[in-house]
Amino acid sequence: MLVNFFLEDSAKKRPDKVALVIKDDRYTYRDIDEMSDRVAAALASDGLVRGERAVVLLENSMEAVVSIFGVLKAGGVFLMVNPSTKEEKLAYILNNCRASALISSVQRIDSVRSACASTPSLKAVYLAGEKTGIPAAPLKRTASLTEILQGGGSNAIARRSIDADLATVIYTSGSTGNPKGVMMTHLNMVTAASSITGYLENTEDDIILNTLPLSFDYGLYQVLMAFKTGATVILEKSFTYPYKIINTLMEERVTGFPIVPTISAILLQMDSLKNHRFEHLRYITNTADALPLSHIHRLRKLFPMTRIYSMYGLTECKRVSYLPPEELDARPASVGKAIPNTEAYIVDENGSRVGPGVIGELVVRGSHVMRGYWELPEETAKKLRPGETFGETVLYTGDLFRTDPDGYLYFVARRDNIIKSRGEKVSPKEVENVLYEIDSVVEAAVIGEPDPIYGQSIKAFIVLKDGSALTKTEILAFCSRHLEDHMVPQKIEFVKELPKTDTGKIKKTDLGLQALGRGAGLKPGAAN
Repeated sequence: MLVNFFLEDSAKKRPDKVALVIKDDRYTYRDIDEMSDRVAAALASDGLVRGERAVVLLENSMEAVVSIFGVLKAGGVFLMVNPSTKEEKLAYILNNCRASALISSVQRIDSVRSACASTPSLKAVYLAGEKTGIPAAPLKRTASLTEILQGGGSNAIARRSIDADLATVIYTSGSTGNPKGVMMTHLNMVTAASSITGYLENTEDDIILNTLPLSFDYGLYQVLMAFKTGATVILEKSFTYPYKIINTLMEERVTGFPIVPTISAILLQMDSLKNHRFEHLRYITNTADALPLSHIHRLRKLFPMTRIYSMYGLTECKRVSYLPPEELDARPASVGKAIPNTEAYIVDENGSRVGPGVIGELVVRGSHVMRGYWELPEETAKKLRPGETFGETVLYTGDLFRTDPDGYLYFVARRDNIIKSRGEKVSPKEVENVLYEIDSVVEAAVIGEPDPIYGQSIKAFIVLKDGSALTKTEILAFCSRHLEDHMVPQKIEFVKELPKTDTGKIKKTDLGLQALGRGAGLKPGAAN
């Protein structure tokens, strides 16, 4: 089974079914299948061979979806790169993976021109948009993606891949140093998609609303899983206009809605949502960071007819666990058990399994675990280590977890995020959950700062609702009522917003650097 079979099989079974909705445009499975065939043929004619990499630098769009499947049909490996990526980082990714093709748009011609000049491996560039925007004397072989898609015929090419071949390389955000490329085979991705669509009970009747970027694997899989089951996916560029998204959710009778905590924070401030029932919305999923407990309770009140799935995953294996919605009342803080066809267990520092209640590192075993990091054998060896069965490797996540007596998983912290204050270990997530119980708190992030007395002091950055008069003293008093003494923050800072990655995760490293810079009298971005 190959990832591109998701599209091809659905196109055979239901060619006239709407596969993709973007604004007022609707594309059937036949449309997407035929256009991706044309992209595959163009790539092949320009010299792309099996296993070569093609970077897709496009925002959420029909062209992006078609390009992904076109690259796969040509036997290539696609890399979805956020179109807001700066030239220096883009050049690094292109050269690190030795990209053979770049698919972008005329609106990003400056970035494309720079990439062409700095990437000797590029064979061809394809640009969506008006042909007049394409330079007359390109540095590489350049073609109009728009003209390719509008061409006649399907131009299907011979299949050249097997499921052991790479399907994608996903570059992690790289909080320190250069980003790392996570290598995922067709087997990895098919396994993950099959497992997730199984427990979500996806069918061809589902209508999935995706506002997450396709460069984020959570957003990417919404398209892959919809196409696997023959469902319809509504693709939005972002969640920038929440009321428009909610109107779409109601008008299109959406059944599935993937979110991240930043989206839930926005939803819970929209008082008008209380006036709607959302009877068609079958499920909401959350991953990236865990939802605060207060968000879960409030979302259930706001969407009483909707099943809410708390999930945990990481790029190196896509998904690890999910909590069945019927367990939310009993275990609201849990991220569930391992997804189907996966084993997840906790080990101590010696690699031995531990029992319930003991904090250790989460290990994942399954055929969805990445092949490794692109050309980084030492980094790969740190994550992929020998398993209990001869010849296999398992994924050491670097995340600390515990289980309850029934085997349900509870996230504690990233191993390097644990705060040690007054000689006690403090989980930032536990403090954040309490802060989110305060009605006026929209977002919260907790970090540890070096402290000559405590070792590390606990600092909370807080975003308040507009117009709130909540004081630091009131927050500390609330924390004192709900947390052990050593867990109460020593410092509170109100901010207008928290720094985030393109995928909505709070960048705690940036918060630490900002605090350090202020303490040293530096301006943001200054160096000493």
